[in-house]
Amino acid sequence: MLTDAVKKQIQSAYSKFLESKNLKSRYGQKLMIAEIAKTLGNIDLDDENVRQSSGHICVVEAGTGTGKTIAYLLPSIAIAKALGKKLVVSTATVALQEQIVNKDLPELHRHSGLSFSFALAKGRGRYLCLSKLDNLLAEYQSGLNPTRALYEDEMPSVTAQGIKLYQSMMEALASNKWNGERDTWPQALEQDQWQIITTDHRQCTGRRCSNVSTCSFFKARDSLHSVDCIVTNHDLVLADLALGGGAILPDPKDTLYVFDEGHHLPQKALSHFAHHSRMTSTSKWLDQCNKGLGAVLGQISGAGNVDRYAEQLPAAFIDCKQRLDQLYPLLLELVETIALDDRQSNYRFKDGVIPQELLIPSVELQRSFDRLSELLGKVSSELTEAMEDPHCPVPKIDLENNFPIVGTWQARAEANRELWATYAVPDSATSVPRARWLTPVDASGNMDIEVCSSPILASKTLEYSLWDKCCGAVVTSATLTALGNFQRFQMRAGTPNDANYQVVPSPFNFTQATLEVPAFAVDASNADVHTISLIDHLPKLLDKNEGSLVLFSSRRQMLDVYDEMPDSLRDLILIQGDNSKQEMLIQHKQKIDQGEGSILFGLASFAEGVDLPGKYCTHVIIAKLPFAVPDDPIEAALSEWVSSRGGNPFMDITVPDASLKLIQACGRLLRTETDTGKISLLDRRIITKRYGKAILNSLPPFTQVVH
Repeated sequence: MLTDAVKKQIQSAYSKFLESKNLKSRYGQKLMIAEIAKTLGNIDLDDENVRQSSGHICVVEAGTGTGKTIAYLLPSIAIAKALGKKLVVSTATVALQEQIVNKDLPELHRHSGLSFSFALAKGRGRYLCLSKLDNLLAEYQSGLNPTRALYEDEMPSVTAQGIKLYQSMMEALASNKWNGERDTWPQALEQDQWQIITTDHRQCTGRRCSNVSTCSFFKARDSLHSVDCIVTNHDLVLADLALGGGAILPDPKDTLYVFDEGHHLPQKALSHFAHHSRMTSTSKWLDQCNKGLGAVLGQISGAGNVDRYAEQLPAAFIDCKQRLDQLYPLLLELVETIALDDRQSNYRFKDGVIPQELLIPSVELQRSFDRLSELLGKVSSELTEAMEDPHCPVPKIDLENNFPIVGTWQARAEANRELWATYAVPDSATSVPRARWLTPVDASGNMDIEVCSSPILASKTLEYSLWDKCCGAVVTSATLTALGNFQRFQMRAGTPNDANYQVVPSPFNFTQATLEVPAFAVDASNADVHTISLIDHLPKLLDKNEGSLVLFSSRRQMLDVYDEMPDSLRDLILIQGDNSKQEMLIQHKQKIDQGEGSILFGLASFAEGVDLPGKYCTHVIIAKLPFAVPDDPIEAALSEWVSSRGGNPFMDITVPDASLKLIQACGRLLRTETDTGKISLLDRRIITKRYGKAILNSLPPFTQVVH
């Protein structure tokens, strides 16, 4: 329960923080602190320190300018310490993580009087694997690379320039000038440069590694056990939950979670529990494994019972490959049926139901990959034991070098087993169905087929693995409601009915901004007519001397409009695709700082998380209502399921989704309390359609000008 002592501690810490920083309290921030304190403070623990009651989740929508980071950190830290629990703060973006760790938490620690420790937790893939770096440089110097051929399709080749980079990394590590973390390397690293020298849990030999005492990952991981607050990302939380919770981060029952940028959580969960595998690519990989098996066994033969399991591997590799090759023509036949329809980029199984002729091959593939996974798992276990056996006849260096190869094989075999399991087992009549689809892929001029499967809602998964198990949680974001309620978020995230749902007021005066639907705006459902209208009217709408952001829902339309802009305007436009998003924003700000005009042309990723305060953006132009792309297989399957239950997919899913995205897009204009400007919406459906009024009414109270 929220004791008077904890309540007083929170109030005192907040007052001290404001006074020390010379800030005034904000009504929305105070309200958010109170609601979080009320929810988390009422968590009831038994003698075993286990939560006894529900009502332990707080969902808070708080707009830009509320000061929500301090609003959730302050009460959550105080209550977590009072309950003897860990606090895990999770974000969707690296930028927010860094802000919390480098700015918000140090300031709170310095100015509030609260005593707490904190650390940043990142996945294994953000850290260098010293063993891999050692091997890479040794192989380069000796001119030998015995393992390269085993995963040629997975790894890019290493250039002389790349070797210079890796040598400089080794020198920086040796002189303690770098901690082995990707994000702290002074230059940006390309993914293909980095993936060669990092690892995952299947390839990592863990505490048995010769380099464990200097391992960047384990040094960072060990520090987590002693801190009060861990800052991480949604992906790492979901990875931990997928392993049952408590494997990477503290056990959910011993944790209070805060999910900032919480509107991303359902989509992240969908991605995390989806499965994909390419037919031809996997078949080639199985063939490569079989051919490379001899080279691996030549180095690890005699380690424990490795030989007994390894002698069964060739037959297992061949079995999986043959079954894939037999199934390919059947899938190709299905994929070819969409070739005539340029609106479809994939073949989706209606209602997620797999036809009978594919069911038995899917069952057989699941069994084959299960057998392969099991054998590789046994070889991996034997290598693990052999690394700990001082009397093993195989040199430890050979065991360590080959363990990651077997681990990589095992991970890929398991991924295929999980995929085919979702095709082999039909959905039960009472469960929410999965989306299952095939995507044709042009791989270096050859046709490949990607077989895909995903849940259509993350609600049940999150309910079971997170909300039911955690000690308590706060979910917050500037955009959690759609059409004025939390129903959309609740449906997708599975937060319980008895959660505390709150919208706290923004400090912004939204009447300082104008939302205009110009007289020339046309119905955007006719793409060609709408594009012509944009080409005709944008030059008159855009001020060449100010900072503007033009948001499109279609890349094709964006390019078509850009191509037809007059040269004088095109010189001012920075268009998405030419440079990275970050580079575009830097160039845009530089031009504005120099007293020039600048116009950003962007797609959906520019409608969220882009911060252009003051003069950097005084006009946001939204080309059309942001309805979802009609060929997204997960959304199409969700619509199909809603229809089958008597719902209206357009009103139940499409309109609330568009409402949320429109609020995010409009949110690019006012970034501080003194900002002013205009939003132009160039889609007349907001006025003429019945649903338009509901979307319009759900927007912040801008000064509306509708022609």
